[in-house]
Amino acid sequence: MSPYISQAVLLVDGYNIIGLWPRLREKRDRDELETARRELIEALVNYSAVQDFEARLVFDAQYRNTPSVKEIITKNLSVHYTDFGQTADTYIEKSCANLRYELRSVKGKSRMIVATSDRAQQLTVVGYGAEWMSAQQLAADVEFTARRSERQHKSRKHNSSRFLANSLDPESQQRLARMRMGLH
Repeated sequence: MSPYISQAVLLVDGYNIIGLWPRLREKRDRDELETARRELIEALVNYSAVQDFEARLVFDAQYRNTPSVKEIITKNLSVHYTDFGQTADTYIEKSCANLRYELRSVKGKSRMIVATSDRAQQLTVVGYGAEWMSAQQLAADVEFTARRSERQHKSRKHNSSRFLANSLDPESQQRLARMRMGLH
């Protein structure tokens, strides 16, 4: 059995996205940066699962003297905090350089997508063969995906009955009915 392979690798410049999504920027300014980070992570959990992307959310620790850390959030999302002095841009560029060769050897996973609105970063990653997605495009895509998932969930919930027995297959329903009547 082969390991699970997602459709694409999505690299997200976390602070760039937070600074450009109005809702996240407001959370960052009103509450604190951690609140905005957590909300972005939650948005990407759903988005990466529905889109079947291996999403890597990158935050730089450029001004904090901390080692790099990788948090596995779900099978589709990991959060990467860079080493002291390393920017998210350089982390993403190095990842693109490494992934360019890695993805060619894996059948079915040949896409790299970088989400950032940093123009210099856009030009660099496109040079590595990555697709570019602006912060605004990612926000719109995340919102569309969330609404579509919510509609699908509501329609499934609306169609299902409140009784557990109705979720059983017909044969099991008949057996259950016979048991209730005392028939074997």
